[in-house]
Amino acid sequence: MGPPDHFRQGSGRQAGGRDIGLEAAARAGATLPRLRSLLVSHRGELVLERYYGGARASQAANLKSASKSIISALTGIAVSRGLIKSVDQPIGDYFPELVKDPDKRKREITIEDLLTMRSGLESTSGRDYGAWVQSPNWVRYVLTRPLTDEPGTRVEYSTGTSHLLSAILTKATKSSTWQFAQESLAKPLGFALPRWTQDPQGIYFGGNEMSMTPRQMVSFGELYLNNGRVGATQVLPKEWIAKTRVPRGRSRWGSDREYGYGFWIRELAGHDSYYAWGYGGQFVFIVPELQLVVVTTSRTDVSTERRDHLGAIYDLVEQQVIPALKPSALW
Repeated sequence: MGPPDHFRQGSGRQAGGRDIGLEAAARAGATLPRLRSLLVSHRGELVLERYYGGARASQAANLKSASKSIISALTGIAVSRGLIKSVDQPIGDYFPELVKDPDKRKREITIEDLLTMRSGLESTSGRDYGAWVQSPNWVRYVLTRPLTDEPGTRVEYSTGTSHLLSAILTKATKSSTWQFAQESLAKPLGFALPRWTQDPQGIYFGGNEMSMTPRQMVSFGELYLNNGRVGATQVLPKEWIAKTRVPRGRSRWGSDREYGYGFWIRELAGHDSYYAWGYGGQFVFIVPELQLVVVTTSRTDVSTERRDHLGAIYDLVEQQVIPALKPSALW
């Protein structure tokens, strides 16, 4: 990535249009009261880095549900290392207590069903989130939810589904999800992950509360943009990233976008993109065609203006950032 200044000045008329456009994007970001950072990486170069509302480069942001994308990456690494047999492996291999469940279909839910939010289990997000995280055993609570759909069919967004992946990672790697994340992901990317929330049994939260600085979020996005490579090291299989981008269905939580392996999928300004998305406006956008990663962090408090803020971020990326980096803007 580039230097810590606001954005790196280029040379000649090619960079001129880009820098003018990005400066306009930075000014537009300043008008969003909830926005705390806006970073743009283009072709591996950090070309814009702006902080708002007293935020600093060294300040870690709560990723909220963008944590699910990190869990997806960790699952891919575990599969590539043979720690998890395959995405087709049934979760009954990890949760033998399901043998006692009268609904035998639960045992056949696969790792891929969890990654794609198609477990069929009743959601633990939205109005059901509070009861779940206040329960004495988060994993058991999720596993005892009734099946509302046949596993592998409809996308039903549920943080508990992602938490099951963290429980599986804990068993498969014989270490904590945090330890595995440190060794297999954060270290190759050149940073350390702070500890985050654990459930009553000590399993690290599999779908929320992870923290990264905005620059670390850019590094994570660039890992996907570079087909899983960091320098000469293949951290995440190229094939896994290809599967990540395959749409598996639409959730009622986001009817204008589809869902893949822990990432949302939609077009941005006419370009295919996929992205990590966390409550309040924590985003890691990846636009492969433009070799582009855009990161935003935002306030996470509950507010009536939150939905308008999300729309404003999409507009900022589509109407300001992407046009500044399209070939026509560079000349």
